[in-house]
Amino acid sequence: MNIFLVGPMGAGKSTIGRLLSQELKLTYIDSDREIEDRAGADIPWIFDVEGEDGFRDREEAVIRELCERNDIVLATGGGAIQREANRTSLQASGYVVYLCTSVEQQLERTARDKNRPLLQTEDPEQVLRDLLERRDPLYRDACDLLVRTDKRHPRSVVTEIIRNYQQRI
Repeated sequence: MNIFLVGPMGAGKSTIGRLLSQELKLTYIDSDREIEDRAGADIPWIFDVEGEDGFRDREEAVIRELCERNDIVLATGGGAIQREANRTSLQASGYVVYLCTSVEQQLERTARDKNRPLLQTEDPEQVLRDLLERRDPLYRDACDLLVRTDKRHPRSVVTEIIRNYQQRI
C-alpha cells in the first residue's frame, strides 16, 4: 500500500515523508522534486514560464503516474489537492494523510524559502490564510487520517501515522 501526504506548504510533508519511508522501508518521492527533475527546471521557473495552470498540468500527470506505483510514500505539493483528478488518484491508490498545521507554523517554516512562488508577495501571511481557507475542506475530504504537526517532533508524527496506518491494513 502507498501512503500519500497532503497538506499546506510548511506542514512537514517532506521531512515526515522521508522518515516515514525509512521506518516502513518504502520508497520516498516528493512530487515537486519529480516535476523539477522531469522539466529540467525549478518550480519558480515553471510558474514564470507556464503559469500556475501549466505547473498544475505537470503535477497532475506526475501524480497520476506515481499513483500507479506500489510501496511508496509520496509527499505532494500543497496545491495538488485542488484538482479533482489528483484527489481521485490519491484516494484510489493509497492511504491519504493530511498533515495539518497553523498559518503561524507555516510562516516560520517557509520564511527563508525562495522556492515557493505563491509566497513571493508583500503579504505571505494573507496568502497562506487564503490558501488554507480554500484548500482545508479539500484536504479533509480526501484524507483517511488528519494529523496535526504544530510544535511536534517529526518522529512523533511518524509514530502516529504508522500506528493508524497499521490498524488500517
